[in-house]
Amino acid sequence: MILKALYDYYHRCGNLPQKGLELKEIGYLIVIEPNGSFLRIESRMLDKKHAQQFLVPQTVLRSGRKYVGNYLWDNCEYVTGYSNKNQDKAVLCNKAFIKRVEELKSKIPQSILVSAVFNFYNKYPSAHDVLKDDAMWKEMSSSTKNVSFLLQGAVSIAAMDDDVIRLSKDNTESSDVRSCLVTGIKGKIARVHAKVPLQGNAFSSLVSFKDGKGYDSYGKEQGANAPISEETVFAYTTALNHLLASDSRNKFTLGDRTFLFWASKNDEACQQAEYNFYSLFGFDEQKDDPNKNIEQVRKVFKAIYKGTVKTTYEDTFYVLGLALNASRIAVTYWAEIPLRKFAGAICKHFDDMDIIGTHAKKKPYASLLSIISSVTLDGKVSDAVPNLADTVIKSVFEGLPYPHTLFLSCIRRIRAESENKKWDEAIKRGWFLTRAAIIKAYLNRTDKNYKTTKEMNKDNTNPGYLCGRLFAVLERIQEISNRENDYFTNLRSNYMNTASTTPSVVFPTILNLSVHHSDKLDRKDGILFEKDKQEIIGKLVDFPNQLSLQDQGRFFIGYYHQRQNFFAKSEENNNE
Repeated sequence: MILKALYDYYHRCGNLPQKGLELKEIGYLIVIEPNGSFLRIESRMLDKKHAQQFLVPQTVLRSGRKYVGNYLWDNCEYVTGYSNKNQDKAVLCNKAFIKRVEELKSKIPQSILVSAVFNFYNKYPSAHDVLKDDAMWKEMSSSTKNVSFLLQGAVSIAAMDDDVIRLSKDNTESSDVRSCLVTGIKGKIARVHAKVPLQGNAFSSLVSFKDGKGYDSYGKEQGANAPISEETVFAYTTALNHLLASDSRNKFTLGDRTFLFWASKNDEACQQAEYNFYSLFGFDEQKDDPNKNIEQVRKVFKAIYKGTVKTTYEDTFYVLGLALNASRIAVTYWAEIPLRKFAGAICKHFDDMDIIGTHAKKKPYASLLSIISSVTLDGKVSDAVPNLADTVIKSVFEGLPYPHTLFLSCIRRIRAESENKKWDEAIKRGWFLTRAAIIKAYLNRTDKNYKTTKEMNKDNTNPGYLCGRLFAVLERIQEISNRENDYFTNLRSNYMNTASTTPSVVFPTILNLSVHHSDKLDRKDGILFEKDKQEIIGKLVDFPNQLSLQDQGRFFIGYYHQRQNFFAKSEENNNE
């Protein structure tokens, strides 16, 4: 189903390269005269990482044959015969490239561009000897970008020559004509499948076959084991290349995982879902209003789910998770979900993650990037627990309970950062807000009988929740009573971790301390905080000896809600 979905996406787009062609980044051009004389090296780099794209003959398959040249374009080793790592290998690569040029010269002698490149190699058998004196040589020879040729005064590069493209399309080795497993249409069966760049310059195949009889069956070798036509292979690999492009809004990367997503059709609902979905991950936040794009995602999927934007039964949304393997690309996640059902799952995610927040930056708590980064050390997504991204994404996209590892990671990070400086940093960067939202969402999906609300709920009598609220009250009393002292020992850094696990051990002590702190308050504050304390304590039968893991999560929600309630009151008073 994955290959068929990618095949259909290729035909849905309508503007992707035709069979035998491929958009490739060509970073450098060797400018030559018709007689092959070298003139200069031109850079076509757009910035340090990206180069201009050209529609050139598709990358040749090098599996099973070590050195094969592309059609008048290739990497620096093949084109120039130079490498700063393995010069012997570079010489062999260059020989293969020159062999391709000679083949083209013999088959299309009328091509002026091919003749010019042929003359270049006749004049300079060791190409790098003449190129090394050019000002651009050092940059080109150390780059991983591809190289081609440009005839002086010409508009198109050599690899875009019409005769070269025609010849490359006709150059197929397959004589095995059978029905394709993906489309059912008869065609030439591909022996091997093209590679695609998953992350950076790491090329690998989604479908691959090992050489050797030990991996063959019924006398069938490589692609003959699972017959897929060359046309289908070209279509799905071209679709993958398009989805994986550096400027693509149809992909996102979390750690070592790359996720691709696309819709099945070109109607309004599919287009809006596909375009806005990228913002859900938090990669395009606006500095002045980080919530803006996330809010747009919410509106779009809510409209699709409620039927304001019309959908059909055929409208489908696809999500494909990929990771690099030693020998090929591994599929880590695949979802094929009706668009309206998918929109409902996204809306449910927003509702479950919705929590009150007064953080100045208003960081979008529902973005998947912020969810993963908030539970790692220093917010590094690469440090996330293995497979965490996969399980979180599955929970969001399919409406399943959030992973237990995400909940545990939240609790661990809160405890690890209870010390003042780390805590202030977590508040400043919006991590604590996101962690509170995660805990709330996890609890609501795992315990259907117990609803954790968006805002503080005074009717909530759960012991963990009440202990969290009470701890926040006692901490606030201490903060106000020590306004003139910047160096007081905070209750949170000393007692929070114990209070959230074994309340009966620590609360008698901190309640006694709060009596001394309350003595320093003015009369109005003293009365207000005493009311808060009595309201909470009156609902507690006794301080629990130990809180379960879920009630420990409710402790932090109660603490967070009570703190937000204090700050909300302060804002109201300031507005008055």
